[in-house]
Amino acid sequence: MLPASLKKNDRKAKWIIAIFSIVVFMVIIILSRVKIQVNLGFNVHVFAAINAGINSVVSIVLVAALIAVKTRKYLLHKKLMTTALILSVIFLISYIIHHLLAGDTKFGGSGVIKIVYLIILFTHIFLAAVILPFILFTAYRALIAEYDAHKKLARITWPLWLYISVTGPIIYLLISPYYQ
Repeated sequence: MLPASLKKNDRKAKWIIAIFSIVVFMVIIILSRVKIQVNLGFNVHVFAAINAGINSVVSIVLVAALIAVKTRKYLLHKKLMTTALILSVIFLISYIIHHLLAGDTKFGGSGVIKIVYLIILFTHIFLAAVILPFILFTAYRALIAEYDAHKKLARITWPLWLYISVTGPIIYLLISPYYQ
């Protein structure tokens, strides 16, 4: 196992993680109601394609990180999980930019495909809204070398994070024909 990268301070960590998670959630909620009218000279839905690409890469990185930890390559696991976190921050920035510039797009399909789309969309949105503190607490437990607690949290966090990162590109593929 790797040595601790941070000094343990659960009280401070809980406050920082809670505040950060709430701020990110509120920013997304507030900005989802705002649309900036500006002509950038290119199709702003390129950000949605970038988001789908980033999510796809995050999925691959998460699977690689799982393989690394299962084969006891802990430093590689740490580097891969750090990469997944950094990519997720880049995704979040791109997601906010896309929604500020493009607003919402209505799904134009009907029947079974619309039901499938809505199920994937609602589960994706709900899990994306609640996952951040779990990801941060899981990372924190690893950084303070509390690996039993980290492993316990990761058994919940990792599959949910993977689901979100896989369903993001699926949602993009389903909604992209309706971008204007």
